[in-house]
Amino acid sequence: MPDPRFFENLGPVSLAELAELTGAELADPQSGGRLVQGVAILAKATADTVTFLSDKRLAPLLAETSAGACFVTAKAADAVPAGCAALVTPLPQAAYAMAAQRLHRPRLLEPGPAISPEAVLEEGVRLAPNVVIGAGVRIGAGTTVGAGVVIGPGVAIGRDCAISANASIGFALIGDRVKILANAAIGEAGFGATPGPKGLIDIPQLGRVILQDGVTIGATSCVDRGAWEDTVVGENSKIDNIVHIAHNVQMGRNCAAAAYTGISGSVTIGDGVQFGGRAGVADHVNIGSGARVGASAGVLRDIPPGETWSGYPARPLREWLRETAWVTKMARRRREGSEE
Repeated sequence: MPDPRFFENLGPVSLAELAELTGAELADPQSGGRLVQGVAILAKATADTVTFLSDKRLAPLLAETSAGACFVTAKAADAVPAGCAALVTPLPQAAYAMAAQRLHRPRLLEPGPAISPEAVLEEGVRLAPNVVIGAGVRIGAGTTVGAGVVIGPGVAIGRDCAISANASIGFALIGDRVKILANAAIGEAGFGATPGPKGLIDIPQLGRVILQDGVTIGATSCVDRGAWEDTVVGENSKIDNIVHIAHNVQMGRNCAAAAYTGISGSVTIGDGVQFGGRAGVADHVNIGSGARVGASAGVLRDIPPGETWSGYPARPLREWLRETAWVTKMARRRREGSEE
């Protein structure tokens, strides 16, 4: 279930209501009275949640799920296990997104004092002018908050942190000695959309951002909250200016990412990984501990631990250098031949 500090639960809701809302059809109409409290991905679903299956590669998870209900296509309806109600629809992920919007509402800043009386600030916290702090926020001793910073409801910030001017922080748990530079955006919704019956539908992003102790986030960089799982930046990792870390990314300890690096959703990064400037990583890629990614490289597949890759598409450095040298040599020969 989404963290109640950041999301208001609007359940319970009957399956009959969800079927009407999404246009799905209950395989067993008698299950329409069953109530669910929230949504969940297949791997995390429980008896009081509704989930979905749109990728046949996840069918083994469906067979083992304890979900109360599941949005599925007609072809997959027979695979829904006993005890789980099937909601049949041609667009399971869109139906899940609509159900998530019905069952969960993000907690946002409410009208009222700029500093909520429900916020807890330890001794020695220093606030610059025009700071906005939401209900339930906790800020540790010795932390400084720059001018114009906005901190959303429920956020927890550790001790001896430095938050620079105009940063925006929401849906986040932040450790000690973290630095967030000017205009950084922490915890905004990740980029998730799916085709619906009338066009694209935003998929609610119900996870959090976790910044562990000693992390630095550069100016104007963005760390998106997870779609369901958390987005995590590991202890003592250093993120340069103008870097984007997408939803569900799991970054290890002591990593470094230079400016303009873009890391797509659900990438897993080991400890001590380094990214050169303007490096890009495709979604669901695994990068092993100690790996290095060259500047402007485009990573489309997994990188083993300790290896250095570069180029586009990225490949081991020596391989890329040999290919580049060969292409240069052939181009020179062709050019020289045309001049004769």
